[in-house]
Amino acid sequence: MLRVMIAAPRIVVTVTAIAGRPDANDIRVRIRRYVDAIERQGGAAVLIDSTSPAREREAAFATMDGLLLSGGGDVDPARYGQPNRGSVGIQPERDELEQEAWDAAAARNVPVLGICRGFQVINVFMGGSLLQDVAGHRKDLGTGPPVHHPLRIAPGTRLARILFPRNVGGGVLPVNSFHHQGLRAANIAPGLLASAWAASPAGDLVEGVEASDTSRFLVGLQCHPERIDSTPREFERVWSVFVDACRGSARGRAANRTAGAAFTAGRPG
Repeated sequence: MLRVMIAAPRIVVTVTAIAGRPDANDIRVRIRRYVDAIERQGGAAVLIDSTSPAREREAAFATMDGLLLSGGGDVDPARYGQPNRGSVGIQPERDELEQEAWDAAAARNVPVLGICRGFQVINVFMGGSLLQDVAGHRKDLGTGPPVHHPLRIAPGTRLARILFPRNVGGGVLPVNSFHHQGLRAANIAPGLLASAWAASPAGDLVEGVEASDTSRFLVGLQCHPERIDSTPREFERVWSVFVDACRGSARGRAANRTAGAAFTAGRPG
């Protein structure tokens, strides 16, 4: 029997570059929350931003066991074929970084979790679009006290199984809100299912998505579950299930490497 030793799964986290930004300290605090969430569940966070050298990016993407697309500024609306109708904090260089990360994750079939901007990025990269400005929603990208609203989790979805493991019939939880863009049903990309909904002045918004292919771990949330000060305890399972999926990804690759090495060693010279 082959024995496979597994280290902490390596989870690439795409983040905002802080060099030269006046809000660098605030961004560091936000980034630390993602790192803490991953480390609480036994994962190892590998931070990558748009200033990371190409060689560092390539190495991180080639060895990642999972990908976390974190919060930040708005996606360039040109990426989904629209003029700017209220998008702010656009960072084309981060869009490029995350497209590269997304493509690498898809090629290697590693688990992906998207938070806030990351939730929206998943939808855009899969061919969907965004409602660029929701009346009454905030544009401060995560500063100040959180606003809360009810989130309706759709029954039978992966998200329902994560949040309500004893009742996959779904439910309602209060979540924080640090966003001004959103998804309506008409904006959802092919290959994605809506897993959570919230009311808004623009009508019902999709605030959770997941892959329609249930064999793939791909989950996006509009809320910020890394902010444990304003998040129901049920959302800690999002982190534990995600890191477990990454651990499974790491185990599979380690087993393949071990089997390959054993096969090579056993071949006649």
